[in-house]
Amino acid sequence: MAVFLASFFFGFAEAPHLSQWRGPKRDGIFYENNLLKEWPGAGPALLWSFEGLGAGQGSAAVANGKVFVTGIPDTLDARAFLYAFDLQGNLLWKKNYGKDWNINFPGARSTPTVVDDLVYLESGMGAVYCISAQDGRTVWSVDFFRDFQADSVQFGFSESLLVDGDRLICTPGGKTNNVVALNRFTGEKVWSSPGYREQATYASPILVNHNGHRLVVNLTASSIIGLDAATGEMYWRIHQFQDNKIHANTPVYFDGRILVSSASRKDSSGLVLLQLSPDGKKADIVWRNREFTNLMGGFILKDGYLYGSAYLQPKWFCIDVATGVTQYISKELGGGPVIFADGLFYCYAERDGEIALAEATPAQFRIISKFKVPLGTLEHWAHPVVAGGKLYVRHGDALMVYAVRN
Repeated sequence: MAVFLASFFFGFAEAPHLSQWRGPKRDGIFYENNLLKEWPGAGPALLWSFEGLGAGQGSAAVANGKVFVTGIPDTLDARAFLYAFDLQGNLLWKKNYGKDWNINFPGARSTPTVVDDLVYLESGMGAVYCISAQDGRTVWSVDFFRDFQADSVQFGFSESLLVDGDRLICTPGGKTNNVVALNRFTGEKVWSSPGYREQATYASPILVNHNGHRLVVNLTASSIIGLDAATGEMYWRIHQFQDNKIHANTPVYFDGRILVSSASRKDSSGLVLLQLSPDGKKADIVWRNREFTNLMGGFILKDGYLYGSAYLQPKWFCIDVATGVTQYISKELGGGPVIFADGLFYCYAERDGEIALAEATPAQFRIISKFKVPLGTLEHWAHPVVAGGKLYVRHGDALMVYAVRN
């Protein structure tokens, strides 16, 4: 179930007004500079806030001088809205895009993906929308059940959509149209893949450029799958177990390898490192670490070590990526989402709503500053975003924007 202004998209073509889930490479790293190295005791200055978004766990999207976020003001009614603000917090428009998820853990889930003047979002009910960033006009929409014969998922569709040039990649799940590429300007199907014929899960796909071979990598109910980005042909499948079929973390690609994390209260496949063959058509397991119980907070890969937390536990892990061995576990802060910018970690404790600025190395995890999120409702699940020297924190009904640049 977060996002940012980027200059490059996976090392491919320049994308001057791109905003997507967990930063320009979907790995939680935001390429900002001159940020504060510590915060005042009460936290960084709150520039503006907005209450009244409604229920939601999706992050803010910041692109082209605008901020986009979704919410369901009345979960009984289930009508959901896409809100557009300027960078000073003025509401420019809001768009009722249809019904969104109001059953278990109600709320709008997907983080909008923005490319130039188009906003793409996926509802928990399995609809994909392309909306004008200028005025909220619906350009096109598709429905997973009507158009792709999708299977339902227990907690609502939560994928944040992936743009690949002129294509939009989404995961309806089901037996036939498991993963689909759409023309992002018209919504027409470009290719459809049966994948491993499983239900969708809650992860968001990534685009991999591996030795000139382009792959889409995502998770379905019990699988990590790698597809040819040009045709949708499934190259490989790795079994990945989670007892409720909740795979909510986005894979991370680096140096021909892929890291994936799942977690259960019981046994699960845990954290796994995959090695791709030179042409990307095969993947082999290098190691597994079942101690790292990270369900949906994401993790950061930095200088050969992985940093992330346990689900609902005050445990922050440092793991040697070469071996999969846990270097240490720090208990200074509650677990939750994590992102990285300008050399420091931004950690969001999901139980108590604390936001911490931290330094992490293979030797230690050190809290520099922290403050408690003052506004909002329900779960602290939305991943923070750093864009333009500002920290965007979404907590249910509220969006808060803080100054974090010197």
